[in-house]
Amino acid sequence: MLLSTMLLLAGMALLFWTGDFLVKGAVGLAENLGIPQLVIGLTVVAFGTSAPELFISVQAALAGQSGIAVGNVVGSNIANVLLVIGLPALLAPILADQAGLRRNMLAMIGLTVVFLWLLSNGVIGRLEGGLLFAGLCAFIGWQIYEGITADQPVDHDFHEELGDAPHTGWKVAFYLVIGIVGLPLAAQLTIAGAVDIAEYFDISDAVIGLTVIAIGTSLPELATTLMAAIRNSGSVAIGNIVGSNIFNLAAIMGLTALIAPVTVADRIILVDMWVMLATSLLLAALAFARITSGKVMGVAMLAAFGAYIASFLY
Repeated sequence: MLLSTMLLLAGMALLFWTGDFLVKGAVGLAENLGIPQLVIGLTVVAFGTSAPELFISVQAALAGQSGIAVGNVVGSNIANVLLVIGLPALLAPILADQAGLRRNMLAMIGLTVVFLWLLSNGVIGRLEGGLLFAGLCAFIGWQIYEGITADQPVDHDFHEELGDAPHTGWKVAFYLVIGIVGLPLAAQLTIAGAVDIAEYFDISDAVIGLTVIAIGTSLPELATTLMAAIRNSGSVAIGNIVGSNIFNLAAIMGLTALIAPVTVADRIILVDMWVMLATSLLLAALAFARITSGKVMGVAMLAAFGAYIASFLY
């Protein structure tokens, strides 16, 4: 049990470390090639920051642990709303008023509903995966078009959160190699530890995916949102959560299903996907009604997340 826990923690730490190398290396390469900042922000950075979750889901699906693959996505989207917004709201008020947020919120809700429909038959095959990924490509294309044709330039300065990217040829190659080689290894360690823990406690791999792995993969978003709240940039934080949820559904689940079709646990179909929809609608309500998430809302969100986690004990 101790070894399994160490494998899980080491794997998740390695995921984020190697994922950071991959993103910075890819950004450095893109900037060296002269790709516009807008395109880099919407594609290279967005895909790169989702790489740890993607490798987890793909490795899990290939290993026959579909519960982890789907649970990782559904659980992360739930945690992104209730935990990642609830906790920072205790520190500083968060107002959902970012430009274009309502439009992106509608895209998230629409994609969530489509995802629920695809989950309803208990299997996400390659056709469904292709539909999800096609939806993501259309969304990104729309975002790029809107950014290029906008009257005012769209600010996509991601360097403050990402840090400096390498631009020297050998450094770019080094960062990319670390990311490309390290991410699959980290995913294998994480899956191995998670499966052993599930077997030890006699629980399903879906439960591990929905809880431990989902919370773990939401920690980077939590750190980013906490810093945004401290800097009074809560609207940007909510925009990041919406983007993360869209990528979780369309990129991670779409690409995973294209590589290896996954089966969906009954618990996810009957309970968790509806919780995910409810949290998405809550986020949309905050955005459309321009409700400020303060301490009361933060406590309510954290209490709801605690109740959700407690539901796995029964």
